[in-house]
Amino acid sequence: MKVNRVYSPDIYKKIMLADSDKKDDIYRYDMMMPFQGKWDCYHIPLKPKFPGGYDIIMANNRLGIMAPSDVDSDIAEQIEQLENQEMWESCNRAIEEALTRFENQGIELKVQEYLFTILLANPQNAYTIMNEGYCGDGGIPGYIMGWLVPSKETIKRLPAALTHETNHNIRYQYIKWTNDINLGEMIVSEGLAENFATTVFGEELLGPWVTKTDMELMPLIKEIIYDGIEVTGFDNITSYLYGDEMARIQHFPEVGLPYCAGYAIGYYLIKYYLEKTGVPIEKATILPAAEILNEVKEFWK
Repeated sequence: MKVNRVYSPDIYKKIMLADSDKKDDIYRYDMMMPFQGKWDCYHIPLKPKFPGGYDIIMANNRLGIMAPSDVDSDIAEQIEQLENQEMWESCNRAIEEALTRFENQGIELKVQEYLFTILLANPQNAYTIMNEGYCGDGGIPGYIMGWLVPSKETIKRLPAALTHETNHNIRYQYIKWTNDINLGEMIVSEGLAENFATTVFGEELLGPWVTKTDMELMPLIKEIIYDGIEVTGFDNITSYLYGDEMARIQHFPEVGLPYCAGYAIGYYLIKYYLEKTGVPIEKATILPAAEILNEVKEFWK
């Protein structure tokens, strides 16, 4: 097993110094092309088919990742903070240790090489604000990303977030990802990932996607999510998983849920499953969602 990195600070410096008409292509080909396999799975082109069309820059903007056009001398301090070698080493180590935990449970890593990077988040983006300045993605095996507005707090939290994403990386080596995936799979997947992260780092680094949920609302949240457990399609799932505000931004249907309610339900559902069954989190990670949901029917009551 090998973990490699795309060291983003050097590329950001190159973008910062480039003419405005060169910035996008440096970002596309130096920063994003190493992750081509990931973008192909999501059907995201590096370049748009026509001017102003959908591409990797537009897709990343929606996730709260800083656009290359915003990379100039005004963010030189953020790039400098991104050079924090201890942060890179901690994130690399977190991914390696997460992978090793699965191997130690006898779970084969079907992918043996992993590529990760750390990107700058757009501090004005609604997603960035809701996620308290950091986030990640690891749904495609072999590729792991984190992005943040650099600060003492986000730098401390990023290794836990990448451990969460590494859990997704393992799950989807065993569970086939499809574009018509249902809500049940998504809440199980997110619950597994966050429980795995807290197993490693403790609940003090539990992400805001869980901690910001008002526990007094949990009975209502459970009811709404249970009724939608078979809903498919990311446009329909978004509000259940991320909340109405995020769905509204993307012009998706709203169902009456607060920020990341689906993540919170997933976290407590998987916590309940692990306590009930005694199954190690690593072994639970590769189980079908239906098997886990069938074991915790009383959770919804």
